[in-house]
Amino acid sequence: MDFKTFNFHPQVGKGIIAAGYKTPTPIQAQAMPSVLAGQDVMGLAQTGTGKTAAFVLPILHRLKRGPRSHVRALVVAPTRELAEQIHQAIGELGRFTGLRSLTIYGGVNIRSQIAGLKRGADIVVACPGRLLDHIGQGTIDLSAVEALVLDEADQMFDMGFFPDIRRILKHVPAQRQTLLFSATMPDAIRRLSREVLADPVTVQVGNTAPAETVNHALYPVAQHQKTAMLLELLANVQTHSVLVFTRTKHRAKRLGGQLDRAGFRATSLQGNLSQSRRQAALSGFRDGKYKVLVATDIAARGIDVSQVSHVINYDIPDTAEAYVHRIGRTGRASRKGEAFTLVTGADKIMIRSIEKVLKTPLERRTVEGFDYESPAVSPSGENSRGNNSRRSPRGVRPPRSLAGRGRGPKRPRRSVGSSRGQEETAKGRISER
Repeated sequence: MDFKTFNFHPQVGKGIIAAGYKTPTPIQAQAMPSVLAGQDVMGLAQTGTGKTAAFVLPILHRLKRGPRSHVRALVVAPTRELAEQIHQAIGELGRFTGLRSLTIYGGVNIRSQIAGLKRGADIVVACPGRLLDHIGQGTIDLSAVEALVLDEADQMFDMGFFPDIRRILKHVPAQRQTLLFSATMPDAIRRLSREVLADPVTVQVGNTAPAETVNHALYPVAQHQKTAMLLELLANVQTHSVLVFTRTKHRAKRLGGQLDRAGFRATSLQGNLSQSRRQAALSGFRDGKYKVLVATDIAARGIDVSQVSHVINYDIPDTAEAYVHRIGRTGRASRKGEAFTLVTGADKIMIRSIEKVLKTPLERRTVEGFDYESPAVSPSGENSRGNNSRRSPRGVRPPRSLAGRGRGPKRPRRSVGSSRGQEETAKGRISER
């Protein structure tokens, strides 16, 4: 099967060829006929399987017929990064159609978005919070929406967006086509699908496990030794592009700085950054300026970088599904990928949950020469044995490949296992608006 099978509008077809698309992925092959037929669709597939094109191409085909410069298609996404990713896919695949796409999300000046809406947009890709701001100010008219897409619906639920989604639904026509895409199907998503979809076609591709091209390994280590272990892995494992996940935005920022000071080309992506700095970090990672990107879960589904060689979980995720989403950033496009997770004794229950999803035990690895006996260092500078430690903690030392440069990591202000880290964890999930 190739894309000619779907008889897309010629201008859409030109975009497909220009983008280098040849063979539809399974989710595209199975979902697009129903989307083209105007049916409601619930698409279930793991991250990185081509879900975006599965709804973008049929929507472009549909909008080529009918009035222009009205918002006729609305895509709701949980994060700014994902909204931009969808917007870019629309621009790439629809480059010959003349259709206009506009992104709407927080963190940037709303006036430029208002100006864009006044000029006219056929497709709006929006995050829920800022979209509701426009609805409240009367700067967007959704009365002509024909197609509504809820992308990464389970992520929107995790981030607490369901009340916002229900408010948005009151402002779009009842007679519309609705497409819901999700990587997992928890009960909350199943309930939402019954609310918003009319006699939907369900398309499910594969299961919720990561791609078979990914190798998994656990690195047991004490909490206070995680940074040292990460430095050891980055220095002594052949990597191309590494995505490191932490549980909190403050830890992501701090760890990104530590890696940068250790001599790695590293940056962080987290919710406290302005949109321009977030985009610069992501673009730099994609273009190779940065070798290591430290990110929170909020970025797990908004990073479309096909050549990530390694995903390293500095903190184990809260759910097995979140593990799948993180690991979905590597092993893409039939490339091999590696997934490393730093684990402590407190992670046993979550490890079992992940192994249940993967249906196989995860390999436990140790690193030869690593100092597993190094004591924790308290904020006052004393280690657990009562010795005054004014030097860098033994567990946080320059990686061997950098030792000759004299550029070892500066001593962190406090250990990873400090009360500050515990306070960060207690803050819970980050919500993007």
